[in-house]
Amino acid sequence: AGAKDDTFNVLDLAEYTKNRPWWRKMFAPSSGSSAEKYNVATQLVIGGVTGWCTGFLFQKVGKLAATAVGGGFFLLQIANHTGYIKVDWNLIQRDMNKAKQQLKFHTSGDKMPAEVKSRVDEVVIFLKKNAILTGGFAGGFLFGMAS
Repeated sequence: AGAKDDTFNVLDLAEYTKNRPWWRKMFAPSSGSSAEKYNVATQLVIGGVTGWCTGFLFQKVGKLAATAVGGGFFLLQIANHTGYIKVDWNLIQRDMNKAKQQLKFHTSGDKMPAEVKSRVDEVVIFLKKNAILTGGFAGGFLFGMAS
């Protein structure tokens, strides 16, 4: 009465690995990323185009930010030397020393906070799962910065 029928399925690992792309075997054996539904060339193009756009915008915004900050310091120095404003450099030096002490206090610990560590782990997992897309993005980003 009620004899249990134990049947097992046999998984042929040699056949299973033959059907998997080499990059999944190497970088992310259990990945299920959304980018895998595209072929390698499409992933490289998507990564390269988005990387180029990001690098190009990063370069332009970076130049604009550097010009604004440098121009601000330049105008501050001109206004200080002509007497329009008086800058209390001792106060600035004291505040900078306080900021340095706070940075030393916050970075003195060797342990990374758990929240930061979990975010870093998420990024590493994403990069492993999308290695081809990430490589295309990195190359495109460098091209975007160069153009």
